[in-house]
Amino acid sequence: MIHLIPGDPVRAALGVTAPPDLVDARREALGLNDPIGVQYVDYVRSLFSGDLGISMTSGVPVSETIGQRLPATASLAVAAFVVVMLAAIPLGLAMAVLTRGGRRRGAELGFTSTSAVVAAIPEFLLAVGLVFVFGVTLGWFPVAGRSHAASYVLPVVALALGPALLMARIVRVEALAVMDEDFVRTARAKRLPPLRVYLRHVFPNALTSTLTIGGLLLSGMIVGTVLVENVFAWPGMGMTIVSSILAKDYPVVQGIVLVYGAAVLLVNLVVDVLLAVADPRSTIREG
Repeated sequence: MIHLIPGDPVRAALGVTAPPDLVDARREALGLNDPIGVQYVDYVRSLFSGDLGISMTSGVPVSETIGQRLPATASLAVAAFVVVMLAAIPLGLAMAVLTRGGRRRGAELGFTSTSAVVAAIPEFLLAVGLVFVFGVTLGWFPVAGRSHAASYVLPVVALALGPALLMARIVRVEALAVMDEDFVRTARAKRLPPLRVYLRHVFPNALTSTLTIGGLLLSGMIVGTVLVENVFAWPGMGMTIVSSILAKDYPVVQGIVLVYGAAVLLVNLVVDVLLAVADPRSTIREG
């Protein structure tokens, strides 16, 4: 797909004033004159030997570029995920308790409507709004770069707000279903403290869906960092891949896409393992 972008990557890297002989020699050295199938086979062969290639624009190994940019992206995604979990689980449980049995219809309608609207706003559009309100107008937080803790606030909120409300809705629905189970009614009949009933009996049994949705949200947030990083000039892989696409820097784009794909697969694997530990019934066994 990256090869379908119009333009010559070598000309873009060397500049419009570069002599044609130099451009042709550079294309030959990079193997760009070979058929696309040959280029693909050569890339896969190098990939299995641990070589992601060399950047066409900077001449720096792609693995080195990714190593420099990955920590910024990972810290942003992990921070957003932690905020989602810390905000969504208590909010979802609280709304389940407040609206159990059809009570407080107004609160239920307000929560579901607000969460649906906010969750539907794209991260980059929410990021622009946060920059305008809290960065430009109020001047409370920096709007660009990664320096101190305050620089994390707006990017993390832009990434976490929609997923947190979405997960809170899932937690609420799952908690309401668990509250109707016989073992919860038995716990109440024993006159156990309400907080103990909710934390010891309701929440653990609603954990399976929460983990599943949490894994999907984390995968989405990893990819969602691409647009958010560009809004906040965050020095991570998101900014790098966009600039590399514009420069038609094939090796860098391909390397970062592979890292994003591997991260999503790793998150799914970790979630599956956690589900098996938390709820053995979720595993599939033969016999």
